[in-house]
Amino acid sequence: MSPVIPPEIVCAADYERAAEARLDRHSWDYLAGGAGEEWTLRENRAAFARLRLRARVLRDLGGANTRSAILGQALEHPILLAPVALQRLAHPEGELATALGAAATGTGMVVSTQASQPIEAIAARARVDGAAAPLWFQLYLQHDRDFTAALLGRAEAAGYGAVVLTVDAPVTLRDREARGGFRLPEGLVAVNLAGLPPAPANRATPAESPVFRGLLDAAPRWSDLAWLRAHTRLPILLKGITDPDDAAEAVALGADGIIVSNHGGRTLDGMPAAIDLLPAVAARVAGRVPVLLDGGVRRGTDVLKALALGASAVLVGRPQVHALAVGGAVGVAHLVKILRTELEAAMALCGCRDLAAVTRAVLWEDGAG
Repeated sequence: MSPVIPPEIVCAADYERAAEARLDRHSWDYLAGGAGEEWTLRENRAAFARLRLRARVLRDLGGANTRSAILGQALEHPILLAPVALQRLAHPEGELATALGAAATGTGMVVSTQASQPIEAIAARARVDGAAAPLWFQLYLQHDRDFTAALLGRAEAAGYGAVVLTVDAPVTLRDREARGGFRLPEGLVAVNLAGLPPAPANRATPAESPVFRGLLDAAPRWSDLAWLRAHTRLPILLKGITDPDDAAEAVALGADGIIVSNHGGRTLDGMPAAIDLLPAVAARVAGRVPVLLDGGVRRGTDVLKALALGASAVLVGRPQVHALAVGGAVGVAHLVKILRTELEAAMALCGCRDLAAVTRAVLWEDGAG
């Protein structure tokens, strides 16, 4: 962890600007882009800006901390690194550097099925010099279920503590990537999918829709939760739940956690911001399982707002890759430190000694007081 972070980088937005200047255009388009016209991508940030905080003074903050636990996993703070595919697009070591930065800060990391480094090597890097990053494995169900079961077994054997099933991305259309003609650089692949048998050929004729005739064949269904439960002993979280009815169905079918996410604006353009979808989902779940938020988090104040609206923790996606591109493992660790420091400052200024004290009362409502 040797790179020196430029002193002018003091927040996540600074990392974003520096990463765009550093990365080639194709890599940037893939990492930064969203679906369609990218309205939802922009709305994820705009919605946080519409939420206002309520400052409180003269509170006793002795013993203040940001500790919590999710699914029995102790966390020093409620900020996790979201699953981001193919991180070698941003840095030569990719997920290995991210895992080292996570370990240095005790930060939970969710590793993508489409990682560009072996899941076993990532787990080993996340446990160095007595430090450890809590690891979860993000799963895309593959068309070959025997291969998927073997992949789950690898994750369990490597010490991953939960499975995060992504349910909201059976189809993606991203204009920015298409215009730029994005292709993976030579030698960069989703290495953990090596050996996956080829998918059946698309059955669509030129006169038929390729979406409804082929692309959805392997899409996850509610019935797949039972299959997944039968093939792993790990807790299962569903990532991509945005509707309260879907949240209720997930809990009824045995999901151990919910991650409210619109995939960072990368799937269905025109959806509301993730933070706007959170309260209704949290209300329907009613504390039966933890609810996390993914999408648009760029500040510690955003973390506080998400906690106030019912999240147990947040996931941070693009900012971790921006920091990775600029500073490798040191950049990732520095980003987490920035976000945690901002969260602690916001908690103190809102009179919250710990996460249990963070309620909707920290948000300024019209007529408050």
